[in-house]
Amino acid sequence: MMTKLKEYKMYINGEWVDAENKKTFKSLNPENNEPWAIVPEASAKDINNAVGAAQKAFEGKWPKLMPRERANYLKAIANQLRENAEMLGKIETIDTGKLFRETKTQANYIAEYYDYFAGLTDKVEGTVLPIDKPNMQVITTREPIGVIAAIIPWNSQMLLTAVKLAPALAMGNTVVIKSSELAPATMFEFAKLIEKTGIPKGVVNVVTGFGDPCGKALTTHKNVERIAFTGGPETARHIIRNSAENLSQVSLELGGKSPVAVFEDADQENALNGITAGIFGASGQSCIAGSRLYLQKNIYENFLDKLVNRAKKIKLGNPMESDTQMGPLSSLKQLEIIEKNIKLTVDQGGKIKCGGKRHSLSNKGYYFPATIIECENHNLPTAENELFGPVLSVMKFETEEEVINKMNDNQYGLSSGIYTKDLGRGLRVSKAIRAGITFVNTYRLISPSAPFGGMKDSGYGKEAGIESIKDYTRVKTTWFNTSNKPMSDPFTMG
Repeated sequence: MMTKLKEYKMYINGEWVDAENKKTFKSLNPENNEPWAIVPEASAKDINNAVGAAQKAFEGKWPKLMPRERANYLKAIANQLRENAEMLGKIETIDTGKLFRETKTQANYIAEYYDYFAGLTDKVEGTVLPIDKPNMQVITTREPIGVIAAIIPWNSQMLLTAVKLAPALAMGNTVVIKSSELAPATMFEFAKLIEKTGIPKGVVNVVTGFGDPCGKALTTHKNVERIAFTGGPETARHIIRNSAENLSQVSLELGGKSPVAVFEDADQENALNGITAGIFGASGQSCIAGSRLYLQKNIYENFLDKLVNRAKKIKLGNPMESDTQMGPLSSLKQLEIIEKNIKLTVDQGGKIKCGGKRHSLSNKGYYFPATIIECENHNLPTAENELFGPVLSVMKFETEEEVINKMNDNQYGLSSGIYTKDLGRGLRVSKAIRAGITFVNTYRLISPSAPFGGMKDSGYGKEAGIESIKDYTRVKTTWFNTSNKPMSDPFTMG
């Protein structure tokens, strides 16, 4: 007997609507490779409706509300997240394959982001300028930008929405959220919670669809003033080209191939725990996954043996089960990319220490085991390319200078990790690494007050932290003539 698919609608202008052309697509459960939900496929007309609703709301009362009034809506969203964390976690797990115990915990914690930005609504100040003209008082104020397009990937949806939506709303902007076509359900469930807060119609809109026409229509729309994107570099290049059409601001949080170095003086148990969490947590499907590991020569063999033994014990299984340690990948495409890169690496001399092949569970879902590959250098495919899976490439180093050079020798620069008991070394190496984030003796942590973002091909702009809220404003300069005398005639020669 065929299970009835869960049906979703898009949230536009406070209404639940189908695609105008009635097009839909199915969302697959990666645990069993079966469709479980049916979702509208937005057309360019749907996007125009959503942006139009956001523009109307921006021209209405939303940006004119007192900051504390907007803060109350953000706090209401936070409360909805806490009250519905288990429901959101369950939906996200079904749609993405991420572990339920992680998704429900994250949904609950992400409420802190909305509270954090709620607290900042009345803390963004202007300035009085020490101007070089007599009888002039010049001030700057920060004003909302307008309609924000927030483009969200399938992984870590609640976090990657919060760091865009919360500061945008706090400053009086309106938002069109495009959820990933790979796992769109969570965003629609989240929209139901936003609706419960009573937020004015059109302030938040949620759509989904494919790059063309949906994504293209959104990122080229004349009324979109800012695009906040998280995803892959190729899509980012399309977005940058599209933004030339509307001259919108763009922030990009892209991929990573994050290096981790373990020095011989490191606390090995701590390092093993951090490395395991960094690459095998969420099945390696994290933009900051620590996927390149450098071990100092004197501890190389011993540490690698310990790490391999630990990886072999990681239990794959249904992500809803409490004893499962690693769930499936989100799609067949990911699994095939991983397999291709592993094969190329082995052909070029890489040695598989554990994993490396599809798990037997993959007969029904997209399961791939924890995999460790020993590499002679970091130019091999698994060590060079972002795989978005549980694959760790391990290499040897001898000196501090050598490992810094190796850690920096990559197109990405999002995250990095260092394990050492030497505080001076930790400071030196962290300063030398070209990455937006460095973890010292820990890994894979987030906080509302900690800026998140990368360098090089990992994108630009920061999300979270006190400074990020300013990215959702524009500075306005106002001149006041304080003299009680009329201005001089500009055409009279002095």
